[in-house]
Amino acid sequence: MHYVSVENLSKTYADKPLFENISFNIEEGDKICLVALNGAGKSTLLKILCGIEIPDEGKVWVHKDVKVVLLDQNPAINDKRNILENIFAHEHPVLNAIKRYEQLTESGQEPDPVALAAAMQDMDELNAWHFDAKVKEILGKLNIHHLEQEVGTLSGGQKKRIALAKVLIDMDFEHRHTLLIMDEPTNHLDVQMIEWLEHYLGQEHVTLLLVTHDRYFLDNVCNEILELDNGQLYVCKGNYEKYMEQKAARLENEQASVEKARNRYRKELEWMRKQPKARSTKSKARQDAFYDWKERATQKIKQAELELQVKMTRLGGKILELKKVYKSYGDKAILKGFDYTFKRGERVGVVGKNGVGKSTFINMLLDKEAADSGKINVGETIVFGDFSQDGLLIKEDVRVIEFVKNIAEFFPLADGTKVSAAQFLQRFLFSPEKQYTYISKLSGGEKKRLQLLSILFRNPNFLVLDEPTNDLDLPTLDILEEFLADFQGCLIIVSHDRYFMDKLVDHLFVFEGDGVVRDFPGNYSQYREMEREEEKYKELEPQPVAAPKAEAAKPKTETRKLSFKEKRELETLEAEMPALEQEKTTLETAMSTGALGFEDLQRNGERIAQITALLEEKEMRWLELSEL
Repeated sequence: MHYVSVENLSKTYADKPLFENISFNIEEGDKICLVALNGAGKSTLLKILCGIEIPDEGKVWVHKDVKVVLLDQNPAINDKRNILENIFAHEHPVLNAIKRYEQLTESGQEPDPVALAAAMQDMDELNAWHFDAKVKEILGKLNIHHLEQEVGTLSGGQKKRIALAKVLIDMDFEHRHTLLIMDEPTNHLDVQMIEWLEHYLGQEHVTLLLVTHDRYFLDNVCNEILELDNGQLYVCKGNYEKYMEQKAARLENEQASVEKARNRYRKELEWMRKQPKARSTKSKARQDAFYDWKERATQKIKQAELELQVKMTRLGGKILELKKVYKSYGDKAILKGFDYTFKRGERVGVVGKNGVGKSTFINMLLDKEAADSGKINVGETIVFGDFSQDGLLIKEDVRVIEFVKNIAEFFPLADGTKVSAAQFLQRFLFSPEKQYTYISKLSGGEKKRLQLLSILFRNPNFLVLDEPTNDLDLPTLDILEEFLADFQGCLIIVSHDRYFMDKLVDHLFVFEGDGVVRDFPGNYSQYREMEREEEKYKELEPQPVAAPKAEAAKPKTETRKLSFKEKRELETLEAEMPALEQEKTTLETAMSTGALGFEDLQRNGERIAQITALLEEKEMRWLELSEL
């Protein structure tokens, strides 16, 4: 099914052309990634497709049966509403029924029996239980709980996950014909969440257009790449490596074409200069062709690249030493007697689930937070470069050039020379016009580039990068990775970008919770592989059988009772599974008679596959509940 057609689309923003006469199509089942430099118009294009912004020229056609669902980079969340009200924000009988049922069962108190009976009756009549199970899966995998909590009390990362849950629920509810548009969906997700999201979006019925900096995510989800470059659109069928090869070949061809035009232009110029008095008798067609060759010969292949070249402060013998460091918040332990001595040129990745204390650990190294006990000794020559998640911290809105000149007028480079503030900005892809833009008007990625500039000018020899890849475009990330690979100082990276970590770190500090930090010798992919092997081993390992006396001696407090909601779910599963088994048997019997036509056989086969998947899902949940 044809979902979207874009024809000759053009858009200019603040006198800057973003794109001109671009055209492309989206078909059902397409999974497309949009790639471009920050500020090139990616987010603007997504908003035009959603009808939020209007193009200057061209047309966007969306099939009348297609619903477009957007996850914005900065999603609109109502801080005064609770989580449940934000997720089920629009009116629909099924969604309303699930919302009422969840409100009654999530309150933490015994629900009013009359209200609960009415809610359950609505769920039965609308056949909403299956969709309720989908909602539970999404909320559980994104670690969204306490649905009555007011959103205004949550962190930015939690709000982004709530917005993602809302989008996925909307898509799954309307999954027949939905175009899902996502701007940086992996920001604020830990790796387990990202891997689950990859699997979820990889389903055949999902039609997707996204912007992402995560190359593993891109390769695992998308099968087509659209690139916006200098206002033009280029299409690549394949993964990121294929796209990079195709782009390199395209730039090489463009450069060769320009060289050919220059050679031809020199010949035509010599011809035009001959016999100036008789020029009116010259071939009119050849004169016209001359100006065409001139235009082609004088064009420049714009391939702006970030230039990261800074002078690093000398590293002394003593780097950074942690001795018996303890840190906790109330009953939650972050570190328990942590010991480590950093060596020259060390590259460490910091990983773990959200909330286990990774950022607290970083803040302690940077002396932003104090340890409860123990010592953190920093070498005298150490100059930290702190690339934090907080971004740029400015007291008031200023122009880019003013912000940089407040840091310094001239910047030292690795080769011993100095450049002016304006020249240094150009190395970070800020054109002379962009340098006089207010910081508030920059895109998220442009602000990240400016933050990186403000850190590197101090010539740090110990870089601490907390989620550095968020909001950076892929071309800038490639340059940053090259710079960090050659960086001679120490490096600590906190990131959920698996590709970025794999390329740069030598070993990992794995925060496992309860103050436990494992030092793993390898990159993130190697660590995840080891985790999977450990999980397989645990599954295969025979479980010890406890002696009857020991079993009898166990205190009753170790086994918790099923909640009212779980009891109801268990009863529902016990009623649904036999009904599904019966339906499956009936369909199989009908198919074995040989009396069905092709279409009926196909329809029955599809339904049997659906029932089999449902039964597996329900049996797993039944086992979980029955073991409690």
